[in-house]
Amino acid sequence: MDYLVVALASIEVAPLLTGLRQEYETRYGPGAGDSVLDVEAAEFDAPTGAFLVLVDDGTTVAGGGLRRIDDETVEVKRMWTNPDYRRQGHASRLLRELAGLAEQLGYRRVRLETGYAQPEALAMYRRLGFSEIDSFGPYEGATAFELDLATEARTPRH
Repeated sequence: MDYLVVALASIEVAPLLTGLRQEYETRYGPGAGDSVLDVEAAEFDAPTGAFLVLVDDGTTVAGGGLRRIDDETVEVKRMWTNPDYRRQGHASRLLRELAGLAEQLGYRRVRLETGYAQPEALAMYRRLGFSEIDSFGPYEGATAFELDLATEARTPRH
């Protein structure tokens, strides 16, 4: 398996966006999948953003993007794991890779939001050391998290 930094329009990202849209529709109801389109693709482009995918012999296993909030803060968006590859630690490793990439890009904090219908994501973010913060995005009822990269660099990873 290989991590690749790609553009949001890349062929490796297409199954991720399709799967994410379907997942949101299933978990949150009709129309929820439209939120996959709420950020311009260019926001994930270098030098202020990135999109990372994990690929296994041509299959997109997992992925997620980074988009700039401000000079010190980046947001993780579009994080998803292929259902055939879940419960194997790929999402946790991907999130650590994204945090490392954010640090390389010069950010000090990583933020993200997730919804109430994603209890496995809520548990993972807490387990990985993210702190709950006030919601900062447009999603009603979302739970927001933040990771201080300076603190994370001094904390042993599991």
